[in-house]
Amino acid sequence: MSKLAGKVAVVTGASKGIGAGIAKALAREGAAVVVNYASGRAGADAVVAAIVSAGGRAVAVQGDVSKAPEAQGLVEAAVQQFGRLDVLVNNSGIYEFAAIEDLTEDHYRRQFDVNVLGLLLTTQAAARHLGEGGSIVNISSAITHVHTPTAAVYAGTKGAVNAISGVLANELAPRKIRVNVVSPGFVVTEGTHTAGVVGSDMEAGLVAQTPLGRAGQPDDIAGVVAFLASDDARWLTGEVITASGGIR
Repeated sequence: MSKLAGKVAVVTGASKGIGAGIAKALAREGAAVVVNYASGRAGADAVVAAIVSAGGRAVAVQGDVSKAPEAQGLVEAAVQQFGRLDVLVNNSGIYEFAAIEDLTEDHYRRQFDVNVLGLLLTTQAAARHLGEGGSIVNISSAITHVHTPTAAVYAGTKGAVNAISGVLANELAPRKIRVNVVSPGFVVTEGTHTAGVVGSDMEAGLVAQTPLGRAGQPDDIAGVVAFLASDDARWLTGEVITASGGIR
């Protein structure tokens, strides 16, 4: 039997990249999936179409997770569409690189608003509906311990994700809701292409540091998330799993 049969999942930032891979993986395991997007409607529709064509259930829902009413609306859409909520994957995130001399308030706020505040607001909304056996999986980054130059703000947001997740794991444990973190290394996505990382000296350096000798792909991360969302991980909470090909 599929690991997530009968479950309902929300995946934020799921119109492309790692989020799209996660949404498809959860659907393959039997979950009905809410594919969230902020602005990429075409990408979200394509993810939904791929899930439906494979026999799954999914719906695209727009929402900016850094705004409380929209985060709440996203979760409520899952309950309205599918009757319940069992899994939340906080994947929405943005990254921008800048040397310390070039940092601005906007650079800081853009990343912390989505990567940290968005996670808190979506989790707050979801916690009202998650019951015993619920699973929250937060997407962090191996950059918190790789310490890539020019990534001070982005790494700071992901350090916050790790710390917040540990607090929430303890806070929600009495309700039997698990909270875990997946921390990817470098992954080839539309975002890393757009940011100019793919094909750059940065990518070459990251791959050179990766013991398994290649860049990651969205499916490398999605399988770990599907495991944590399932009852196979029922005795795991407060964990940070680094899915990076061994880079430390």
